Amino acid sequence: MAAKWIETLVGSLDQKKQYKHHTARIEALPEPYRSTAKALQRYFMYHGGILDGDTLITMLGDFADLWERAVADGTPVRAIVGDDPVEFAETFLQAYSGRQWIDKERERLRRAVDAAAGDNGEESGS
Repeated sequence: MAAKWIETLVGSLDQKKQYKHHTARIEALPEPYRSTAKALQRYFMYHGGILDGDTLITMLGDFADLWERAVADGTPVRAIVGDDPVEFAETFLQAYSGRQWIDKERERLRRAVDAAAGDNGEESGS
């Protein structure tokens, strides 16, 4: 019962364990894979803004798999990310179309304008 209350307050404990596991996998990569993967992971957290924990965990697991395969195959970093790492990161993130923080803000903006404009679409206070 206490565990359920804690999960309600701070989020899924299982997802936190999975997140730490995937992060540890990235930390275990040899250079230059580790520093590249960590830089991309940081970008994902700032750019992606994924609200859905399941989507985030799936994405991080797939990301760690990608880098572990690259290490095993001896694939150079540039062969993975190309000339533009930002383009790579944003394309990678597009594959994980879970609910994002901006979706929440978009809906909040729509509701605020709807409320200000009134039901008939005309501005209030005219």
